[in-house]
Amino acid sequence: MSVLDLADALRLLRDGRIDVEGRLVDASNATLFGSVGLDGLSAHCVYKPRAGERPLWDFPDGTLAAREVGAYAVSEATGWAVVPPTVLRDGPFGPGMCQLWVETDETVELVDVVPRGSVPDGWLEVLDALGPGGRPVTLAHADDPRLRRMALFDAEVNNADRKGGHVLPTADGRVHGIDHGVCFSVENKLRTVLWGWADRPLDSDDADVLRRLERDLRGGPLCATLSGLLTRAEVAATAARVRRLLSAGCYPLPVRGWPAIPWPPF
Repeated sequence: MSVLDLADALRLLRDGRIDVEGRLVDASNATLFGSVGLDGLSAHCVYKPRAGERPLWDFPDGTLAAREVGAYAVSEATGWAVVPPTVLRDGPFGPGMCQLWVETDETVELVDVVPRGSVPDGWLEVLDALGPGGRPVTLAHADDPRLRRMALFDAEVNNADRKGGHVLPTADGRVHGIDHGVCFSVENKLRTVLWGWADRPLDSDDADVLRRLERDLRGGPLCATLSGLLTRAEVAATAARVRRLLSAGCYPLPVRGWPAIPWPPF
């Protein structure tokens, strides 16, 4: 597989031929692993056809692929590259999302469930719970700026399913997030394992990014992109969330009446 810059990766994902090689069976929706090739370039990819999306009670049918692409658009607008390159296109099983495959560094742990009292130094505690057999455990994650940006990104897009298994460290030092099909609801559905910064002040760089997003969501390129993927109400709700984050000046707290953490968390 070739090393790709962003422009080549997007062109490959949009226009290349998808060859499906298998299915990721742990995924709740049809998630197909394969390769995509064009003009001598090739890469592994994930392809999620709309036809394989499982109906959900709280999201309109057939919209998950577009939400994944919307999350990529917001990720690029922040400049943080949280989400791997992602496009909406036709494929062997119809229209769907196609995303560049991320090779993870299995030696790096950033989110974990550990025995209570054994949280590593430099990590933040999220939740005490009971694990298998009733043993006391703690959900925790690293106090890492890459995760902190991901936590703020999740608040921006209203991510309803940030599991630990959706946090992918790579050998080149980046951390990507995947599986954003249940984002952008008009209702507050933020559900994540990354609550370690809840109610902490935003730093100046975070606030600068939010101000840029707020401007872009008032009629800039990001607004135009999201308007082609989401409903008008969902785009407006995204802009309102960014304004609330700026006004509060801190990371959000869980809301009452909604499970704040996906469980199991992986």
